[in-house]
Amino acid sequence: MRNPFEPAGAPQPGPAASAPARPAAATACTQAEPGRTYDAIFFDMDGTLVDLDPHTFLERFYRLLDARARRAGINAGVFTQALDAGFMAMGDHPSTITNAAAFWNAFFDAYAAIAGPVLLKDKRTLVDFLQGFYDEEFPTIGEGVVPNPAAQQAVATLAAKGYPLYLTTMPLFPREGVLARLAWAHVDGSLFSRMTCYDNSTAVKPQLAYYYENLAVAGARPDRVLMVGNNTVDDLVCLDAGMDAYLVTDCLINDNGFDVTTVKHGTLSQFAQFAQSLPAAASRAAAEGRPNRSPLDDDPAGVRHAHPGDRSRKPQPQWEDRD
Repeated sequence: MRNPFEPAGAPQPGPAASAPARPAAATACTQAEPGRTYDAIFFDMDGTLVDLDPHTFLERFYRLLDARARRAGINAGVFTQALDAGFMAMGDHPSTITNAAAFWNAFFDAYAAIAGPVLLKDKRTLVDFLQGFYDEEFPTIGEGVVPNPAAQQAVATLAAKGYPLYLTTMPLFPREGVLARLAWAHVDGSLFSRMTCYDNSTAVKPQLAYYYENLAVAGARPDRVLMVGNNTVDDLVCLDAGMDAYLVTDCLINDNGFDVTTVKHGTLSQFAQFAQSLPAAASRAAAEGRPNRSPLDDDPAGVRHAHPGDRSRKPQPQWEDRD
């Protein structure tokens, strides 16, 4: 899915020009290199496992949220402005707090700035309201989505071979919002050892910090992890962290003109063939312990796995142009 922080048509950074050159692969990749295994496989979701136009998603999201707010007697305009401030904050905040903390801090600050002081009981009401939206209305956003059978096929094949699977989707929503989108794709969420959501992440795509913290949770070397995604900016920035990548082309987003022949690529069906060709996993370590934990559980200061510039990309909100 297009990163909703980034305005359509804006220049996209993509992988660094200094990244090591990769051999061209002009044809789709359906066979793994002989003997090649991975310690974990990371999956993007929107545009990779599930096909829902981002503009349709945003239109339905805000329309349903507005209707719920009106039924609850909540000022929909104020709530939406505060919500957007919270979304924005998740793309630019200190490494010492989760995206969820950044979201709610900014949300309540914005709400108070518009509507006046927010009492503790009012905060609880607003939190419960948004949670109810994710439980009830959010799952209906995907009505009409046509699942691609190759999504569940690829995921189930890799799980059967023992690969630890991480759903490294943009961590803007609570877990309920992640599970709902998997359901639209008819993909079994129980096959993933980790799903990134806003309360177990401290960074967003295309920040390198997002990949570094998931690698840290996995305890895996970058070159032993495969990232599967459809976005040459948000997903292929993993190359700068030293990871391997497979670019799914069904719903390709290539805003930076990336040469797709320089990475493994193919349709989701072709990736499912690639998955079938992989040998059994050599390690399950990335699935052990508590893989759904926040990286701050191991490193409260948020600096142990930091790299220079890993949070330097400050995305902008696409939803400002949703009208």
